[in-house]
Amino acid sequence: MDQNFLEEEPKEMSFVDHLEELRWHLIRAVASILIFSIIAFLAKSFVFHDIILAPARTDFLSYRIMCDLGNALGMEAFCIDELGFTIQSRQMSGQLSMHMLVSVVIGLACAFPYAFWEIWRFVSPGLYDQERKSSRGAVFFVSVLFIMGLLFGYYVVSPISINFLAGYQVDPSIVNEFDLNSYISTLTTLCLSCAFMFQLPVIVYFFTKAGLLSPEIMKLYRRHAVIVILVVGAIITPPDVISQLLISIPLMLLYEVSIIVSRSIRNSDLKKLNQNNTI
Repeated sequence: MDQNFLEEEPKEMSFVDHLEELRWHLIRAVASILIFSIIAFLAKSFVFHDIILAPARTDFLSYRIMCDLGNALGMEAFCIDELGFTIQSRQMSGQLSMHMLVSVVIGLACAFPYAFWEIWRFVSPGLYDQERKSSRGAVFFVSVLFIMGLLFGYYVVSPISINFLAGYQVDPSIVNEFDLNSYISTLTTLCLSCAFMFQLPVIVYFFTKAGLLSPEIMKLYRRHAVIVILVVGAIITPPDVISQLLISIPLMLLYEVSIIVSRSIRNSDLKKLNQNNTI
């Protein structure tokens, strides 16, 4: 038989080959973050005036929506006429270091879907065919939940937290003058925390598929989960009850949604198992 017609068996990748492939996936992921970071660094005026410092002004979209809602309900307290604080930079290199930090954070946020897709391209070939079919659309759902969490943190949690902390005084003689580092750290922590914590349904999905989690277990430990959520909310938010509740309540809702996801996955697996047994 002619050797040209012989089919060569695919060669298995060695450990070094896997490391090399992982290296290039990571390089492309980091490169995407770097590209968006450079773009954000060059767009300094837009990034800081229209994004970072926007929640510190009364014309911010969330404040205007709250005011319109207050007017509709006849509650003038919803309107925020002024934010009683100023932002200062007290370090020589403070503005430059914050400029670089913000650029990296925005680069990470913008490049996250692509970076996750690169990592997923490395992981997915190692899955079984059934696992690969079950995880179809993972990049889409992870990206959507990340963006939803980021927007929720930016438009809901951050402005309410900033307004509460700006108006809190132990004595009228004390003026709130926040350092730029403190303001940006609070804003980025709230936004990124919401973005990553919105991944809970995806985590529950994969844990259920792996047989490590079930809706019965999640229901049994619901009270424990509520305590953990409150503790996590207290850790990642400023020390005020409003911010903690704004983080904790959506997480509790996501936990209930995750129970539904876990139940649907378990029922789907049982249905397929029964069909295979019937055949």
